[in-house]
Amino acid sequence: MNSLLTSWHPRLVALANAAQGIDGAHDTNHLHRVWRNASLLLDDYPDADALIVLAGCYLHDLVNLPKNDPERHTASRKAALLASRQLAELDFPPNKLAAVAHAIESHSFSAGIRPETIEAKIVQDADRLDALGAVGLARLFYTAGRMGAGLAHADDPMALHRELDDRAYALDHINTKLATLPGKMQTAAGRRLAETRLNELIAFRDNFIAEWAASPAAP
Repeated sequence: MNSLLTSWHPRLVALANAAQGIDGAHDTNHLHRVWRNASLLLDDYPDADALIVLAGCYLHDLVNLPKNDPERHTASRKAALLASRQLAELDFPPNKLAAVAHAIESHSFSAGIRPETIEAKIVQDADRLDALGAVGLARLFYTAGRMGAGLAHADDPMALHRELDDRAYALDHINTKLATLPGKMQTAAGRRLAETRLNELIAFRDNFIAEWAASPAAP
């Protein structure tokens, strides 16, 4: 990490910590993982501005609304505005503020804003990578539990004869959203990592369904 990143890293972490709520799927550890993911992607994109990516990774959840909140789609816009104001107060390079705001605003799945810069693309991919793999699996069930969802449909966990409903059944979220993420990655490096991590989720799903179907019926 170069000296500029080293200087800003603890300040960005402090800003993020000050905004933390009680959502364990979007805590400081999530932000650290997103930055680690972004660091892997930056290896393939040396022309990207790493400081913009660093700020986007740590500040993208400054405003974090629950997934079932009707205003969820506005959270990234609010986070971008708050980040811009707080960074300006810390004398963050003013010529980078707009790029950081764009990276934050466009990271969100629900906002539906296309990332236009390589930095924004890296932040979006890095955040979505944390929804896949072993950690992504843990976050899936943690979030489903907070929302009151069940593990899986009792009789049709694969949704062969019903509509998928990830608000009711955690397992459905793999097919409704997570399986689509590799194809929506903005970078080739992100896509490669996403495909590997999705394979872990699919293997888990298949094992889960095998055990679920093997459960004895009630007498």
